Amino acid sequence: MVLQLPPTSDKVALFGTVCDSWQVPLVDVGPAGEDAGKGGKYLFLPPGYGGAAPAGYIAIQSSTFFVHAAIRPIMLGQATLADGVASSQTMKVYPLAEGSNPQTKYVDAYPQPWKTLPIYDLAYFRDLAAVVNDEPAQERDAVMLGYLASIGIEKGKPFNPTGEQATTLERAAEQAYAKMQNDFTTPGKLLVPHWPDRQWLDITLTEKQDFTFLVDGKLLVDERAGNFFFAVWLPKKFGAASAYPMGLRDSKGDLLSGKRSYRLRVPADTPARDFWSVIAYSMKTKSMIPNPQNRAGLSSYDKSALQMNGDGSVDLYFGPSAPPGKEANWLPTAGEDFFLILRLYGPEKAFFEKTWKMNDIELVN
Repeated sequence: MVLQLPPTSDKVALFGTVCDSWQVPLVDVGPAGEDAGKGGKYLFLPPGYGGAAPAGYIAIQSSTFFVHAAIRPIMLGQATLADGVASSQTMKVYPLAEGSNPQTKYVDAYPQPWKTLPIYDLAYFRDLAAVVNDEPAQERDAVMLGYLASIGIEKGKPFNPTGEQATTLERAAEQAYAKMQNDFTTPGKLLVPHWPDRQWLDITLTEKQDFTFLVDGKLLVDERAGNFFFAVWLPKKFGAASAYPMGLRDSKGDLLSGKRSYRLRVPADTPARDFWSVIAYSMKTKSMIPNPQNRAGLSSYDKSALQMNGDGSVDLYFGPSAPPGKEANWLPTAGEDFFLILRLYGPEKAFFEKTWKMNDIELVN
């Protein structure tokens, strides 16, 4: 299969990552990727492919039959969302055999919800059985495949648990969720402080060995599970195009509550070359929070609509209702306990060297 990207223009850059079915990043694309913003044709080769790749393609060998791409348009300068949409629709995806006349169909999924995180009930095991059936077994999966066979998940065999087995698996999924939720909210387990004197956190995984989850001969089972408990993608080169510090607690160290109101002051000198955004996520589901305002995040793209402070900083508010007169600067939490992700696109040296710091989230009432 071919993924064809246009070059970066003066208005829009496309960047993202393509992962295999085990969520191992295969390649980054766009300015921070293999095409370095020049555009190109990425050719994904199936497991066991032994032939030579044709000239003119960026050939990527996959260990799974399915690959999954997440690509984001970055609007540059005075570019608009419409510019980003138009650029996205110049991408093409097609079989190599159709390269002489590639056809790509674009589907706008909005307003249907796009659920990408697991549901922790029997559906989790059914989804897992489908992946085991569809994908080739890899050496690192041998022990786990033995365990899965003991509960009826085997390649080429139907998986239809009923009665006591179905009840037991439901309970197992609930316990797995509770364990990972505890790890998620316990400092030092899945997340560690980015700044020693602030509440903002980073993931504990490193990009050593390209996020294959094999580090120093050890398969990072719990770390991998914990990361994809709340995320769906990792870039091959972490930090090259984006960074995602996470806020679970207020300045006093208390977990954020959907029943309380909070403020975050984003400094004028936030080190994001392209743009920054702040998004509120449900602590329960780890997804964006549905709300009547249809507003999941606020960003530097919204500056013309936000009430800015005199020094160029901006106060963002989070809670079940907007502070009077601050509706434009408010992210609704719809009563759900939540956490924030500060997204920095084009993060600059000051973030990584920690000479710049984000303010902590402050309880208002």
